[in-house]
Amino acid sequence: MFHKLLLRSSLFFALSLFGDAHIFVYHRFGDPRYPATNTSLEQLKKDFTYLKEHHYKVIPLQQLVDALKNREKIDDKWIVLTIDDGYKSFLKALPLFRKFKYPFTIFIATKPIENGYGDFLHWEDLRLIKRFGEIGLHSHAHPHLVNLSNEQIQKDTQQGLQLLQKHLALQPKSYAYPYGEYDERVKKIIKSFGFSTICNQNIGAISKTSDVYDLDRIALVGKSNIAKQLHIQHLNAQWLAPIHYPRTGILENVKIKVSPQYTTGWLYVTDYGWKRVKIKNGIVNEYLGYKLKRDRVRVIIKVKHSKINTKILVRSRYGTE
Repeated sequence: MFHKLLLRSSLFFALSLFGDAHIFVYHRFGDPRYPATNTSLEQLKKDFTYLKEHHYKVIPLQQLVDALKNREKIDDKWIVLTIDDGYKSFLKALPLFRKFKYPFTIFIATKPIENGYGDFLHWEDLRLIKRFGEIGLHSHAHPHLVNLSNEQIQKDTQQGLQLLQKHLALQPKSYAYPYGEYDERVKKIIKSFGFSTICNQNIGAISKTSDVYDLDRIALVGKSNIAKQLHIQHLNAQWLAPIHYPRTGILENVKIKVSPQYTTGWLYVTDYGWKRVKIKNGIVNEYLGYKLKRDRVRVIIKVKHSKINTKILVRSRYGTE
């Protein structure tokens, strides 16, 4: 829903011809029961055909991570494809991935697989999938991590790792947050397990300044326009305030450090839309006084029509301001 709002906004201006590398995330395939997370096989084929015809190079996630860690050039034609949750419908899509010879990373939550939930893959399915792509961890029980204690987060992660080792003889290199929800406390705990990369689900692209432990991924569901998504560029930004979801529920102000070359930008807050903001000496310092209406809020700074950086704020019993 959010990415559709962004694309349909009248403030999403004509975009530049070049972007950075992009990571996309899918969920379900050919399963119209869940339109909010489903991609039809017809749409998936259109996405893949567009990438092929426009000479994009779909690469493994770890290749992108290695390039970032080694400070190598990030090719603006690089694409990484990921899938979250581990739904059984991925088996419908796998032949298309194989036909186009596109690598992928599938992030699985291990509890529904271990318990044999009907909509999810089985371990024998994953042994097949492992031959063609990377398997990453998407937690064990798919919880809202920000509402767990440190010990609970550690236990959930350990359970997932143990099951992957038991059934697949696998030590996963990659992790993706359930629901895309995290804060600095959660990030620190997950990072301590030694993953080579951690993925979020914030709108944004990947550049040489991207943090390998906080990689943006753009969700593709329904009839989303991959061509427009590919024009999104990474904006190097430091979020000075807020750091966490405000304890009062009021977003008093937003303060962001960006390059001093920019003088104006656009700021987005969930439920409040876009507003134009001034940038002075590389600082956005905007008073808002917004009463937040949801437990999960995205704040986006955008400059030059397509350069974007996203901050997710999630209400939590732990680690709040």
